[in-house]
Amino acid sequence: MPSYDYRCQSCKRRVVLTYKTYKEYDAAIPICPYCQSTQLTRLIGRIAIAKSEGSRLDAAVDDPALDSMADADPATLGRYLRQMSSETGEDLGEEFHEVVGRLERGESPESIEASMPDLGAADDGGGFSGLGGASDSGADMSID
Repeated sequence: MPSYDYRCQSCKRRVVLTYKTYKEYDAAIPICPYCQSTQLTRLIGRIAIAKSEGSRLDAAVDDPALDSMADADPATLGRYLRQMSSETGEDLGEEFHEVVGRLERGESPESIEASMPDLGAADDGGGFSGLGGASDSGADMSID
């Protein structure tokens, strides 16, 4: 059954009206159940768009914010990496979560890489293969 949200212009309440069919909705004159006013304005709610994994990753890689990651502070880089990992919907492993956590706390990519010499060496295809060199401030990320 289709239902629609309205705001009553008389009593200012939000109301939800439900119809049995779309044909009934087309013919109906919405009436506020509280004050019986016919001055209702239809509200447009949020919508969700289902995206494939590929389109989510393409959007993440094409994100204009990625251009500024080369000069980003470690906390910003960590937040961006966490966001990208949530887009994949996969657990990228303990090593990834440790690196992201340390970045979010402000530790530099260079010091993290120095303390984890095997970083990314056992890349399991999850897409995380190290922080990159010092010249790129850790913005070198590969997405498989």
